[in-house]
Amino acid sequence: MVPLIGIEEEYLVVDPHTRHVAPRAADVLAAATDVLDVVHEITRFQVEARTAPSADLTELGAQLRATRKEVAGAARSCGLAVVASGIPVLGNVMPPPLSDDIRYEQGRVLYRALHDEISICALHVHIDVPDEEHAVYVGNHLRPWLPTLIALAANSPFFVGRDTGYASWRVISWGRWPVSGAPPYFPTFADYELALRALSESGALMDPKTVFWDARPSPKLPTVEVRVADVPLDVSDSLTIIGLIRALVVTALAEVRRGDRGLPIPSEVLRAAYWRAARDGLQGDSLDVRAGTLVPAPVMAGRLFEHVRPAMAEVGDLAYVQEGLDRLLRRGSGAMRQRRVHARGHDLAEVVDDLIEATVA
Repeated sequence: MVPLIGIEEEYLVVDPHTRHVAPRAADVLAAATDVLDVVHEITRFQVEARTAPSADLTELGAQLRATRKEVAGAARSCGLAVVASGIPVLGNVMPPPLSDDIRYEQGRVLYRALHDEISICALHVHIDVPDEEHAVYVGNHLRPWLPTLIALAANSPFFVGRDTGYASWRVISWGRWPVSGAPPYFPTFADYELALRALSESGALMDPKTVFWDARPSPKLPTVEVRVADVPLDVSDSLTIIGLIRALVVTALAEVRRGDRGLPIPSEVLRAAYWRAARDGLQGDSLDVRAGTLVPAPVMAGRLFEHVRPAMAEVGDLAYVQEGLDRLLRRGSGAMRQRRVHARGHDLAEVVDDLIEATVA
């Protein structure tokens, strides 16, 4: 059976005149009456759109395009716009205004200044798995490939008026949280449960929802949730990333059924690979953590594709994802597009204008 996929994309609300993020997510949500599932996020700068589960990438693409169009239309009716960017390009965002939710206020008390850069937007991908234990072992198998997904999806080079020098500043900013980034390697499910108990005892967790690893068992659903990617600027890039993630999960499930619980890559090596991928994106070298060697990022993307080629053929995504990956590597990531606009002599306001247009293109 082809696993179902559920998608969450987060967008930033911006003022199209100042191009700054605007704390008016509630207005956009109130206007989005025709959107099936659009909800508030932790700050008033963000909205989140969710798709209905589907096994078909083309159908998911239609849902994402329709949802982006409807959310953008709702924002426009309020004199606003939405952008698919991993982090705010312009605006006074620190500290961000939190949405009205007692849980968010409890988090602010617990995590303190970590909330200063919490106005970040990601692509979250839920893939069906049999149970939580399978999700943990799937996470073990995904760990070596997460930096490659970071490089492909990088879409946050500018933060509040400054070029960070990184392709994905969201990954760097988010990585400071106590339970974020790549999941640890867990030899057994009992080790995973023991770690969660210790993290809870430490105070680092408010509840199971604050396990923010980039691949984690969903706290509510029989899925593995992969949340490593910046929200891509282009829907076609989202679908390419989604297709690769499902193929990674299908590949991992087959290996888990054979008794293989994954390669125990040292966390410090994976952390270095994250840093390299977030800094250079597709325009530098990536660390192949399995071999411990640097290779050009597009070569690493090709290795990922070959690793999951049989799974993509099995679920019927091979031609679709190959075309999407070729296009992404040829055209470049969202971060590269943002920098190209800026390099043509335009200021960051024009980068935001391009983001507004491209989000619903």
